[in-house]
Amino acid sequence: MDSWDLPSLAVEPHRPQVLRSDDEVRVIVINLPAGEALREHRVHERTYLFVADGEIEIEGDGSVESGGTGYLAHFDAGEDHEVRAKTDTRLLMLLAPWPGEGHPSYRT
Repeated sequence: MDSWDLPSLAVEPHRPQVLRSDDEVRVIVINLPAGEALREHRVHERTYLFVADGEIEIEGDGSVESGGTGYLAHFDAGEDHEVRAKTDTRLLMLLAPWPGEGHPSYRT
C-alpha cells in the first residue's frame, strides 16, 4: 500500500510532484499560488482534478466554474481548460490511462 498525507506534503510552487506513475494512472500534486494559473492547455489523458486545499476557477468549453476544498472536476482527453488559483491552492491530479495516446511517452 502507498499513502500520502496531502496537507503536510512538501510541494514547492511550480514544481509538480509525481506521487505514483504506472500504466493505469499518474498521480500528481501541484501547489498553485494565489493568482497564478495552469494556462489553457490539453492533455492526452482523462483528467480528474481535486482541490485538496484552496479555491480555484476553471475555464473550459465556454464556461467558468469555481470550487473550493473538496471540489472535483473531470476533463475528457484532449479537452482544453485553464485552472486559476483564487487562493493558495493544493491540487491532486489523476491522469488515466498513463500515458494517453498521442503523449510523447505513449507506446503501442
